[in-house]
Amino acid sequence: MVNLFIVMTGIGLVVPILPYYVQSFDADGKVLGMLIASYAFMQFLFAPLWGRLSDKYGRKPMVAVGMFGFAIAEFIFASASGIWMLFLSRMLAGIFGSALLPTAMAYIADITPNEKRGQGMGIMGAAMGLGFVIGPALGGWLAEYSLSLPFFTAGCAGLLGGLVALFALKESLLKEHRIHLDERENQFIQIARALKSPVGFLLILVLILSFGLANFQSIFGFYALRKFGYSPSQVGVIITIVGLVGTAAQGALVGRLTSKFGEERVVTGALLLSAFGFIIMTLAFDFITILLTTCTFFLGNSLLRPSVNALISKLAGNRQGMIMGLNNSFMSLGNVIGPLAAGALFEVNIHIPYLLGAFVMVIGFIATKRWISKHPKKEVVQF
Repeated sequence: MVNLFIVMTGIGLVVPILPYYVQSFDADGKVLGMLIASYAFMQFLFAPLWGRLSDKYGRKPMVAVGMFGFAIAEFIFASASGIWMLFLSRMLAGIFGSALLPTAMAYIADITPNEKRGQGMGIMGAAMGLGFVIGPALGGWLAEYSLSLPFFTAGCAGLLGGLVALFALKESLLKEHRIHLDERENQFIQIARALKSPVGFLLILVLILSFGLANFQSIFGFYALRKFGYSPSQVGVIITIVGLVGTAAQGALVGRLTSKFGEERVVTGALLLSAFGFIIMTLAFDFITILLTTCTFFLGNSLLRPSVNALISKLAGNRQGMIMGLNNSFMSLGNVIGPLAAGALFEVNIHIPYLLGAFVMVIGFIATKRWISKHPKKEVVQF
């Protein structure tokens, strides 16, 4: 949890700054969308590989490598002298950053029983959310001195996270539980098999919710700048406040709600709440209404992700690393398509990306209700 907090603080540092930093290179919303998409595309390609390696070599080495690689990428971004360096940095960050989340989710699965899985995923999300709360506020403040300073700070946070992984993180996967890899299988073969398995629909759902979330994240800075003229520090304050709501929901609500109602019902309710949040976000007209509408969306999304991750983990059996890698891969694919669509549609009308996000969440709700009524109960994935 400390490890995830450190890295998410580093990532959160740059969130309110990225649009302004990119704009200093005379780039627009489309370039910003492409930058975010390049990061996510590398995650799509490499997350399954890191997940498989964690099943063979353990979780600890993958976390450390991912953090050190992320730090190097942030230092490159901070010292960039052209757009090509920004893209190089984001691609490296995607390659190495994709080692962290699937390995962390597999780690949680290693140390929690099935009945506590939702709570474990919620606590993991809370640790990440807390970092995402502190990071943007700190990043907005640092940007008042220099737009590159938050990226240098994020790199230092990544280095610190790598050291924590090497010297403080205990290995959760015993040697006797590790799995031999079939080197002939790539992620595309794994994806094809996974889609035919009981976990297939849930991976599609991850793609849907990631696409919807990316419509918010990728252009919120530009949205706040163009519609309200907000500065980086003001955007940082907004993200900090809504992040606190998300952190509280994941840390205190997810475990209780999934224990009482089950992951399936929490997922469907959260999809509807997220869609509602998207719609009312387009109606915001001042600082207070922006806070209320974004908090509504973040509350729904914060309940959604841990619940879906818990469902996937319960179906993964002893292939936690590989399945969580595929989970992260589908999440990244949504993060590729979402920013590209949001960046292009934002130039047409600043509200269209959020309306599209609402539509996607409603489709996810309908599909999930159908899946719940037909899927086999708790059938473990077999590969």
